[in-house]
Amino acid sequence: MAALGTIRKRGVTLVIIIGLGLFAFIAEEAFRSCDALSNEKRQQVGEVLGQKISVQEFQALLDEYQEVVKMTQGRDNLTDDELNNVKDQVWNTFVSTTIIQKEAEKVGLTVTDQELQDIMVQGTNPVLLQSPFVNQQTRRFDVTMLTKFLDDYKKNMNGQNPQVAEQYQRIYNYWQFIEKTLRQQTLAMKYQALIANCLITNPVSVKMALEGENVESTVQLASASYASVNDNEVKVSDSDLKQKYEEKKELFKQANESRDIKYVDFQVLPSQADRKALMASMKQAAADLEAGVAPAEVVRKNQSSVGFTGLAISRNAMPRDIAAKVDSMTVGQTSAPFETMMDNTLNVVKLISKVQLPDSVEYRQIQVGGATVDEAHNRADSIVKALQGGADFSAIAKTYGQTGEKQWLTSSMYEHAGTIDADTKNYLETLTTSAAGELKNVTLTQGNVIVQVTDRKAFSDKYVAAVVKHTIDFSKATYSAAYNKFSQFVSENQTIEAMEKAAAKYGFKVQERKDMFNSEHFVAGVRSTRDAMKWVFEAKPGEVSPLYECGNNDHLLVVSLTKIHPVGYRDLESVKDMLKGEVIRDKKFEALSKKYAGVNSIAAAKQKGMQVTDVPQVTFNAPVYVQTTGGSEPALSGAVAAVKAGQFSSHLVKGNAGAYLFQVVKKGNRANANKDTKAMQARLEQQAMQSVLSRFVSELYMKAQVVDNRYLFF
Repeated sequence: MAALGTIRKRGVTLVIIIGLGLFAFIAEEAFRSCDALSNEKRQQVGEVLGQKISVQEFQALLDEYQEVVKMTQGRDNLTDDELNNVKDQVWNTFVSTTIIQKEAEKVGLTVTDQELQDIMVQGTNPVLLQSPFVNQQTRRFDVTMLTKFLDDYKKNMNGQNPQVAEQYQRIYNYWQFIEKTLRQQTLAMKYQALIANCLITNPVSVKMALEGENVESTVQLASASYASVNDNEVKVSDSDLKQKYEEKKELFKQANESRDIKYVDFQVLPSQADRKALMASMKQAAADLEAGVAPAEVVRKNQSSVGFTGLAISRNAMPRDIAAKVDSMTVGQTSAPFETMMDNTLNVVKLISKVQLPDSVEYRQIQVGGATVDEAHNRADSIVKALQGGADFSAIAKTYGQTGEKQWLTSSMYEHAGTIDADTKNYLETLTTSAAGELKNVTLTQGNVIVQVTDRKAFSDKYVAAVVKHTIDFSKATYSAAYNKFSQFVSENQTIEAMEKAAAKYGFKVQERKDMFNSEHFVAGVRSTRDAMKWVFEAKPGEVSPLYECGNNDHLLVVSLTKIHPVGYRDLESVKDMLKGEVIRDKKFEALSKKYAGVNSIAAAKQKGMQVTDVPQVTFNAPVYVQTTGGSEPALSGAVAAVKAGQFSSHLVKGNAGAYLFQVVKKGNRANANKDTKAMQARLEQQAMQSVLSRFVSELYMKAQVVDNRYLFF
C-alpha cells in the first residue's frame, strides 16, 4: 500500500516520464524510418511512372549492354565517350520501355510467346540478324541453329571445361538480351500501329495536297525588309513582352529542370621550362639511337607511348605522324626531335629496316611438347625429318591430337601489340618471312612448333622503327604554381560578381552556360567533373562552388549557380530576348502596314519604295525564299495560293524577314504533275503519324514524372 501511495503521489511525474519515454521510442522509430527512406532515395538512379530503378539494377543493365557492344564489335574495352553513350542508351531504353509497357497494359496489348516464335521462324527482323544464329546461305535467322545452341548450352554448362562454359554463357546472355529487345520492340511497334490506325485521311485532303504540290504561280513580288525600319523607332514595353509571352507560352514548356551557371575553367599547360626539359631529353634519345644503343632500351627509358617489338609492321599500324615520317627516311637514319600538334607530342624516330612482306599468310602447324624441353626438341627434329621424307602433315598432326588444318594469319592480328615476348616474335617472324611450301622448326622456351607456310598474299612495305613519342606535359612545379594562383583567386572572390571583377587581373575568363541538364556527362565540357555536376544540382542560386581539379588532371574549375529553371513553363525573364525580337518584328510590320496602306498595284508599291522582283514556281507546299529580304517565307506561299491569276494581293503579307505585296501573273499545273492519289494519301497518313506520335510521346513523357539521378552515380 505504501508503494501504491508513493506511485499516486508521483503520478504526474511518472506520466511525464512515461510520455517522454514513449515519445523517444516513437521518435527513434520515425528517425529510423526517415533514415531508411533517405538511404533508399540515395540508392535510386531514377524513377518513371512510380517505377524506381536502383544503382544495382541500372549497373546490371549497363553491364549487360556493354557486353553486347563488346561482342558485336569484337572489343575488349570501350572509350569514355562510348561508355557515356551506353549509359544514355540504357537510360532512354528504360524510360521508353516503362512508358510503353504501362500504356500497353491499359489497352491490353501484349507480346505472346507465339508471336515471338513466329518472328523467329520468319527470321528477317533486324534484331535477329545481329545474333550468331544467322544462316550464311539464306542470310536469315535460323531458329534450328538457336535450338541446337540451347541444347549444347545445357550440356556444356555441366561440363568440366570452364573456358568452354564461359563462352557458352556469354553467347547465352547475348541471346537473352536479343530476346528481351525483340519483345520490347515488338510491343512498341504494336502500340505505334494502334495509334497510326487511328489516323486516316480523306479524298478532300488528298486533293488539296496534290493541288498544293502541283499548282505553280509566277508572281511579281514587292518586298520591304524589316531592316528598313530603324530600330530606334521601335519601343518595346514590359506589357508588350508579357502579352507576347502569354501568346507563345506553350513553346516555353520544358520537361526537365535546367540550371544556368557561370564558371572559370583554367587548363594547366606546360611552361617553356617544361618544354625545354623535354626537348633536351628527346635530343639525348636521338643521340642514343644514332650511337647504336639498343632501341628497346631507349624506348623504355624515355617512357615512349609507342612500344618497340622489333617486328616489321605496316604504316597503318603506326601513329599517323610517324607513318608520314618513315616514308621520307632512309634505313639507319634517326630523325631530329619533331613536334606533332595533333597529339601534343615530341617525337624521335629511327628507321632500322624496310622490307616487303605479306599482309596475309596461310599456314599449318604441329605443336610439339615433351616431358622435358630437350625431349620436345628431339621429337620435333624427328618429325621434321619425317615430313622432309614425304610423310603426310595432317596424319602426323593427328597422331599428336591436332588437326594440322590450314589457317590464315593477317598482319592486323599482331601489328598493334604494344609488347611482344621473344618466343612470339620468333614465331611471327618465321611465319612472315618463310617462303610458300617452306617447312620450319621453331624452337621456343617450352617446346617446339613445326610450321609450314602454304600461301602468302598482299605484299607491302613493312618497317622496323624505334619510336620515342612523349606527350608534352607540365611539371609538378608548373601545376603547383597554377593551383596556388587559382586557389588564391577562388579564396579571395566568394561571389560571382567578385570573380567577374577580378578574373582579368588573374588572367582568367568567366564564362556562362545556360540550360544545363543533369543528364549531361560533363560540366563546361571538361571530363571528370561528376563532383562539380553534383554540386550544380544541389546548390542554390548565388552560391559558389569549391575548387575542382578535373579533366585529365589538367583543369582547375570553379562554378557559380546563377538560376534554376524548374519543370514547367519558363519564366518571362529567361525568354525575354527571344520575345523582344518577336515584338520588334510585330511593331515593324505595323509600321510598314501604315506606310504601304492603300497600295493596290505593283506600280504603286514600287513608287512607294518597295523592291520589285519576279518570282516563278511558287507552290503552296514549299516556302518562298525571297532574295531581297534573305528570308524563307511560308506565309507568302499560302497567300499566293489563295489569289487567282491576274489579281493583286488584298493585304500586306507578314513574313519572317519582311512585308510583301504581290501580283499573280500566271497560275497553272507544273510539268509532270503528280496525280498519284494513293501515294499522296499514304504520304499524308505517314506525316500525320510522325507528327502525332512525336507529340504523343512528348506528352507521355511529361506525364511520366521522370526523375533522373544518374549524375549522382555515373
